[in-house]
Amino acid sequence: MKILTKAEEEIMKVLWDLDFAFVKDIISQLPDPKPAYNTVSTFIRILEQKGFVGHEPHGRSHKYYPIINKEAYTKTCMKGLVSNYFSGSFKQMVSFFTNEEDLSIAELEQLIKEIKKKKS
Repeated sequence: MKILTKAEEEIMKVLWDLDFAFVKDIISQLPDPKPAYNTVSTFIRILEQKGFVGHEPHGRSHKYYPIINKEAYTKTCMKGLVSNYFSGSFKQMVSFFTNEEDLSIAELEQLIKEIKKKKS
């Protein structure tokens, strides 16, 4: 699966939230200053070419929908992050964030519970 640019990812987040949307619906959900209609339309076509978005024709317009779900994309990105920055070690990643982000004892306990649940 390809990795998205920041702008492409922003559009995908809107589509993941809305499930189906016209370009004007996507624009309305983007932060100010709003991009031009043609800019968003171009990004949507690129996302279609990358296999992330599909469309249904509606008259002279198209209604777009995500083909790749958010969870699958997140999993791919996280695996890339761990591989590229933590030598493929989730332990190193968790250790990094534990040291850098001042995780509370409650947050660490929650992580341990989730890990134990996963192993069960």
